[in-house]
Amino acid sequence: MRFFPLLLLLPLLFSCKHQADDYAVKGLDISHYQKRIDWEKFDEKKIDFVFIKATEADNYQDSLFEHNWTALKKKGLPVGAYHFFRPQRSPIAQANFFLQTVPLGPGDLPPVLDVEELDGVGAQKLRLGVSLWLNKVEEACQCKPIIYSSMKFYEDYLHPEFQAYPLWIARYNRKMPTTKNWLFWQYTNKGRHPGIPAQVDLNVFAASRQELKTLLLD
Repeated sequence: MRFFPLLLLLPLLFSCKHQADDYAVKGLDISHYQKRIDWEKFDEKKIDFVFIKATEADNYQDSLFEHNWTALKKKGLPVGAYHFFRPQRSPIAQANFFLQTVPLGPGDLPPVLDVEELDGVGAQKLRLGVSLWLNKVEEACQCKPIIYSSMKFYEDYLHPEFQAYPLWIARYNRKMPTTKNWLFWQYTNKGRHPGIPAQVDLNVFAASRQELKTLLLD
């Protein structure tokens, strides 16, 4: 089981870094909202990793997931997939659907659970569902999944129960999130990248490229 000892080093890594431009390791996350990407114009040399939307709820697969996954694997970048969590649906069914859809293997980034809506349920039910999804996927993949959320939503509904999990925080601000021990930071949803016809989310990683490699699945 992979437990990411890098998490213990994060307070030191943040000591001299305050803005997105201070981080050297950069990446994107994409879905069908970015439309069909021109892969001949896509510049993989400008980024270090990409996350792709794979699934949502227990029955929706992103229409461009397979296309994007196949194309990016050919580019040789570390690639990960995320699931958009729907709290009113069965978390086990959602986890199974994600696992059946995404061909995770050696060299890929850990699976990601995107948690950003209550969907009318209470905080306790949300946390129970998130826990069940994480446990199911962790058992299947033999690594701790990454949790993605906005800074406010994470602090209001998920912290501190899930602080042992790697964290990807959305905060659309040039100043880094104040949430402790995040690994990835999505700092804008209005970025541009060669070959992508629409605006795209831009991210940074808290540590070095070598340390990014330690997250990859065996």
